[in-house]
Amino acid sequence: MNETGPAALYRSMRLIRSFEEQALALVRTGEIIGGTHPYIGQEAVAVGVCAALGPDDQLTSTHRGHGHVLAKGAEPRRMLAELTGRQTGLNQGRGGSMHAADLTLGILGANGIVGAGAPIAAGAAWAALRQGSGRVVASFFGDGALNQGVLLETLNLAGLWRLPVLFVCENNGYATTLPVEAAVAGSALGRAAAFGIPAEQVDGMDAAAVHAAAARAVARARTGQGPSFLECRTYRYEGHHTMERRIRLRYRSTEEVEAWRARDPLERTAGLLAAGQRAAIDQEIAELIAEAVEFALAGPHPDPAEALKYLYADGLLPRPGHPVEVAR
Repeated sequence: MNETGPAALYRSMRLIRSFEEQALALVRTGEIIGGTHPYIGQEAVAVGVCAALGPDDQLTSTHRGHGHVLAKGAEPRRMLAELTGRQTGLNQGRGGSMHAADLTLGILGANGIVGAGAPIAAGAAWAALRQGSGRVVASFFGDGALNQGVLLETLNLAGLWRLPVLFVCENNGYATTLPVEAAVAGSALGRAAAFGIPAEQVDGMDAAAVHAAAARAVARARTGQGPSFLECRTYRYEGHHTMERRIRLRYRSTEEVEAWRARDPLERTAGLLAAGQRAAIDQEIAELIAEAVEFALAGPHPDPAEALKYLYADGLLPRPGHPVEVAR
């Protein structure tokens, strides 16, 4: 069972926050090419949900996926190496920020297509159900995915087949720059209710509250009661993409951003710790991130001659009664 006390939740959020701050610095120096989608402000969602998952459980992530991957246990140094395009990265430097995955940890991948992780999660959950493994799959997506047909189709199948899936909507209020009030008819919870899936809204700035809600949903899934849906109300302090800083795009007021910062999930959890305990964790994470930067930047770039390597699976496993014939 994962540790879920304030110190454990704070440590995980501190790791994600520091990692993201470091990633922003590396974008500015050009070490990360193409930029990232910062997760700063939303840490409580990833940490709260992943603390409710077991080591064999799986997840699918989004284009804003660094927090999910780290919260599930990925090595920060290999994650940072992936962002900087190094051979030592999680995916040999081929995936980058939006496609990080680690199948050994149940991380089925971040995904650059809005809502595209949901059907992958449903497929994995269907396999878990058929295998009787007791495994649960968490699928993260943003409020921008609420209008994607693929998500609605997935909710239908998950409800119909009682799949062990936890759908996690990270409602940060904006799909790129479009306010959720101007984009979503009805509500997030209403989407789930339409398919008979139990749904709950939770304060996404409170890691303990997210964890409690996720734990209830995971318990439902693990005992064969089917999928659940969480709407986590949260906020990203940075822009949709690091490019926003460069073009100085403005669509949120300073007052709005500061009001959410006043509810910062990191500070909220830190308030439950003794000062010495917080300082010790901060120091530990600072050293971990420094080591991650050194490791990432020292790694070799992939050989251009191997640009096509890893694009396709090396082989297929035939299912019983369905032998696979591979053309040669």
